[in-house]
Amino acid sequence: MKITRIFSDEKGESHFEDVEIPLLDQGEIGFLSEGIDVKKLQFRKVSADYDYDFHHAPQKQYIILLDGGVEIETSLGEIRQFQTGEILLVEDISGKGHKTKNLEKRERMSLFIHV
Repeated sequence: MKITRIFSDEKGESHFEDVEIPLLDQGEIGFLSEGIDVKKLQFRKVSADYDYDFHHAPQKQYIILLDGGVEIETSLGEIRQFQTGEILLVEDISGKGHKTKNLEKRERMSLFIHV
């Protein structure tokens, strides 16, 4: 399973990294990853005009886009778009951070999983 990691380097610049999470065959129940310990789960809704300037993540967390896409820009100017169902691992809790905005002018829901 592919996820995208957003992290800060030693100079505080934010970057994207594609990460493959291995899934192991568990027979009839399907394929599962190794377990990941988590601290908290939060549901989030943002307004239709969500366009958040440079910020860093408040904590290391997975973000699962439930219904709507986002465009994220790193501090170095790289831009990627992510769609409903995609998973991000946001680890840029210090440094210059990243920008985020809705792809469409509508409310968007996501799920935060703090690790």
